[in-house]
Amino acid sequence: MTESAPQMNRRTVPNVLSIAGTDPTGGAGIQADLKSFAAHRGYGMCVVTALVAQNTQGVREIHLPPVEFLRAQLDAVSDDVAIDAVKIGMLGTAEIIETVASWWDELCRTAERRPVLVVDPVMVATSGDRLLQAEAEQALKEFLHRADLITPNVPELALLAEAQPAVDNEHLLGQAQVVADAHSTIVLAKGGHLTGGDVVDTLVFPQDAQAQRPAPVSVSSPRIETTNTHGTGCSVSAAFATLAARGLSWGEALEEVKAWMNASLQGAQSLDVGQGHGPIHHFAQLWRD
Repeated sequence: MTESAPQMNRRTVPNVLSIAGTDPTGGAGIQADLKSFAAHRGYGMCVVTALVAQNTQGVREIHLPPVEFLRAQLDAVSDDVAIDAVKIGMLGTAEIIETVASWWDELCRTAERRPVLVVDPVMVATSGDRLLQAEAEQALKEFLHRADLITPNVPELALLAEAQPAVDNEHLLGQAQVVADAHSTIVLAKGGHLTGGDVVDTLVFPQDAQAQRPAPVSVSSPRIETTNTHGTGCSVSAAFATLAARGLSWGEALEEVKAWMNASLQGAQSLDVGQGHGPIHHFAQLWRD
């Protein structure tokens, strides 16, 4: 794995597919992914893994469509559209993970060019609550070696590294190195859940065959105090998928994502959505007067 995104014949507007759950209030899940794709000049598509009754205050109920229908959705997209990037979010069960893995492996065998794959490993909520059963956690871990980039939050990174959640950037980067090497993938170590006046996000690369590791790439920004953070993880991973499909290196993508997310967090105050943790403003940079 290198610092550069996978090379391909670039489409002017890349086709980017979200495989994730829903959010009827529009702040997270596939709804957030589609907004993020559009904000970064990608054509967004989506396949639903879970119908989630949620709002800005929390999740109420989850309905999982049969995996046969999930596979039908996946095939309907890939049989017709050349996919440049895939972002994966909520998968939910081992059976769903195995269905997506089977489809992905077949796609990589038959596609003219392998799409970029970014995985947001939805395993643990920010509160620390486990979102997957042990069987599904293991299936997801086995899936991650397919990814070009994974974007875990602090509790998820700790779970993947089999450690306690990091409390500072040094421990965060150490865990990211463990996970990057274990799955041969790039890890985005996100500092948003740590303390301090600045938020440092770092791309950590796995060792290559000669046990060499590219230097980490970090971007720092002032912490923005806001409660409008619903869907940040979904949106960040979707943005990376789109920018990589457009041909940016991972480091260039990190610079652009950080600037966009800061604007989206700052601009969220102009929205009035819900009574809990409101969504970010995906189009704050585009809607400026």
